[in-house]
Amino acid sequence: MKLQIKNTQGENAGDLDVREDVFNVPIKLALVHQVMVGQLANKRQGTAKTKTRSEVSGGGAKPRPQKHTGSSRQGSTRSPIWVGGGRAFGPTPRSYRKRTPKKMRRLALLSVLSDKARQSDVLLLDSLELKEGKTKEIVSILSALNVSGPALIVTDGPNKKLVQSAGNVGGVRTLPVQVLNTLDLLNKKQLIITVDAVKRIEEIWGGIYKGGGDTSEALVGDNLIEETPDEPQIKENAEGQRGESNQPKVLDLGLSTRTSNLLIQAEITEMDDLTNLSKSELLDIPGFCEKSYLEVREKLESLNILPSDWQ
Repeated sequence: MKLQIKNTQGENAGDLDVREDVFNVPIKLALVHQVMVGQLANKRQGTAKTKTRSEVSGGGAKPRPQKHTGSSRQGSTRSPIWVGGGRAFGPTPRSYRKRTPKKMRRLALLSVLSDKARQSDVLLLDSLELKEGKTKEIVSILSALNVSGPALIVTDGPNKKLVQSAGNVGGVRTLPVQVLNTLDLLNKKQLIITVDAVKRIEEIWGGIYKGGGDTSEALVGDNLIEETPDEPQIKENAEGQRGESNQPKVLDLGLSTRTSNLLIQAEITEMDDLTNLSKSELLDIPGFCEKSYLEVREKLESLNILPSDWQ
């Protein structure tokens, strides 16, 4: 299967062969709906609370005599039928979380990706490099690509300038490919994705899911595809030499999905980026709450690298 590549000026830049098991999967509407409902439920905080008649203050004295008043019998002014009384069957704090197996989330994501590819709602870009990160840059790119409706822009890794540029454009959302999900794909009509992000998608979700493991083989059609383990991460040291990094990444801490996604969206991927932040700076991250902070703190304490100002 081939998808057409365009540049930021809207001109054709060739074709890209993509995997059939990623971009040509039959859509399963019931599965996509189930995964979408699970994602929406997991976003709920579940903190709504109303007071029952036992929790509302007052109402200790009987409001009127039992008989001879001509009115109904009442024992408390905090009954749910009284103004200012307690709430009957009101909400209480609870967890709305739904556990969706990884296989189902993966297949739902591939189903929506494939459907968008079949509907010609996928735009491939050879690259997406912005010079200044201003709104007019992304507006001109979207205009050149003839994109006028809601759009999801996916890149290979966080792109700070892209986030700044698209922040003021209505209906446009940006995501690194590592946190791509079914709900965001369903919410946006157009998918704009770079070639590097497509290759990363094929690496992550291509082939038959084996439930984890270092090395596996996947049979797709009549072709045997060998899946090799990820290459070791390479970085340059101060002397310009390349070597293998021994320092764990933030994603290696084993944090919850919500906390990991918040850190990735804030472009905190290295351990140094995390430990150099103060507690107040960490809590200033949108959506990062005290519970997430305590989770990160517990992981850093177990590794003996907890910053002194986090005590």
